[in-house]
Amino acid sequence: MRELILNILPEIREIQDEELHEQVIACWTEAMLFRGWTEELLRSIPFTLLAEDVQISFIDHVRAVCRICMAVNDVLTQSHGKNKTPVNRDVLIAGALLADVGKLYEYEIRDLQVSKSEFGKYLRHPFSGVGLAFKHELPPEVMHVIATHSKEGEGEKRSPEATIFHHADFIDFELVK
Repeated sequence: MRELILNILPEIREIQDEELHEQVIACWTEAMLFRGWTEELLRSIPFTLLAEDVQISFIDHVRAVCRICMAVNDVLTQSHGKNKTPVNRDVLIAGALLADVGKLYEYEIRDLQVSKSEFGKYLRHPFSGVGLAFKHELPPEVMHVIATHSKEGEGEKRSPEATIFHHADFIDFELVK
């Protein structure tokens, strides 16, 4: 399972902190096993159920947003220096890779179609994602990115990492939905 996850989400290798690296893999492993998600399913299901005829897959969205986050971090560091834009790159990458992992609980395949699960009718992915991250003892800074990335985070003061992710996520969401 570990190699499968690293194959579909190679950005995990960008996380320098070995413990955090392994915690991200553990979260993905548990989420995939919950409903028996396969690589083929993850590469074929839409990244959102909030729009019709979505052509971007769940995995493509997760990877694109993570890469957008890394690019934003690189530009800010190159332009302003690390001290003026204090972003923890590992927290940013881990948060980006885990922000939507809760969708593997929120979604299910029913009648050969992806749909909202019974679980998902009550808990959206930021909540289940934080719960999963908590279970695997991820740092609160990463859980903050997961918790505040969508509408559930409105009104909360976002960390630099959460701010970058929130905007990167909505760039991809708005342009490709």
